[in-house]
Amino acid sequence: MQRPLIVIAGSLSVSLTNFRGPLIAQLVSTGYRVIACAPDTNPVVIQEILALGAEFRVVPMRRTGQNPLHDLRTLFSYIRLLRRERPKVVLAYTLKPIVYAGLALRFFHAPRFVAMMTGLGYVFGETGSSGWLQWLTARLNRAALRRAQDILVFNRDDADELLRRRMIDDRSLVTLVPGSGVDLQRFARRPLANGMPVFLLVARLLADKGIGEFVAAAAIVRASFPGARFQLLGPFDSNPAAISPAQIESWVSMGNVEYLGSTRDVRPFYAQCTTCVLPSYREGLPRTVIEAMATGRAIITTDVPGCRDTVEVGRNGFLVRARDVQDLANAMMRFCHDPSLATRMGEASYRMATDRFDVRKINRQLLDIIGHLARRSNPEDLPCVPLSAQCHRSMQ
Repeated sequence: MQRPLIVIAGSLSVSLTNFRGPLIAQLVSTGYRVIACAPDTNPVVIQEILALGAEFRVVPMRRTGQNPLHDLRTLFSYIRLLRRERPKVVLAYTLKPIVYAGLALRFFHAPRFVAMMTGLGYVFGETGSSGWLQWLTARLNRAALRRAQDILVFNRDDADELLRRRMIDDRSLVTLVPGSGVDLQRFARRPLANGMPVFLLVARLLADKGIGEFVAAAAIVRASFPGARFQLLGPFDSNPAAISPAQIESWVSMGNVEYLGSTRDVRPFYAQCTTCVLPSYREGLPRTVIEAMATGRAIITTDVPGCRDTVEVGRNGFLVRARDVQDLANAMMRFCHDPSLATRMGEASYRMATDRFDVRKINRQLLDIIGHLARRSNPEDLPCVPLSAQCHRSMQ
């Protein structure tokens, strides 16, 4: 008997294993055939996907590009994939896979569509794009999400934003899930090192992650506590909000922050820090913070959508105002004045991670959703909707 097929569409191959690996493994063990899609062909990641029992397909995509010809290539690649593979369910996450997989699915009757809105991204961020690009992106999302049977969001603010910008009309389609979850065995609790606080920021090197504020706050704190250390870990990015290597070198040369490069395994860096800091302007639900919580680390992050969902103020960390360097510095200095805070709050973070963000609990929820939709789909209905009719409707 042929196994039902699930297609998982992402915008970066490494995210398929880092963020969706446990879900892929559970889908395969449950009896599904899984095809994972991404635009890049990282050989290490592809081997990891194959080891999970899944298959890999390349769907060309420029994650941050705005060339309509490139985007059309992505759309037609999804159409060819769906016609050839005949999946029961398509799960897409991040902006472009959701938009172009969703638009491609409007050419077909059968496959069910789950859109996982991991965050609204750069376009709708505070340092985001012009009004016309926000309008266009909202329209594309609206067209794509009309094909969705379930829209997963990581925080209530994003659900409100989807409605406010008229990307959806029916909130009943929205399911709130507590992020991608964290593997509590892989990210196990680690003891805190002795000595002065070590503040770690793990993120792609983007301005809207609050990296500039982190560096400026580090200078303020080190003026009073020169033994405190401030570390930055993460890759450079092609996003328009990216911070350049020259800027990082300039900050490092000033002596207040250490740049640790990028890594496939962040666990040793969590183990060496005392407090995880993320002064982001907006998130879906920050994976790096949840991983740090599972490791048993106190948290400082911003009182903005997504980030605020990881902190109970005074219990496992502190919330600060976005873009407020002094507020961030004040929060970090509390750990310098009282090193025992990191121990108490780190223990609370660990308990919160096990209660709320265990990937096994979250994946059970996702498996229920996918299984329900897979049972409803009918692959015999897969022939395309007439192209002329679909093109007429696609931007409604």
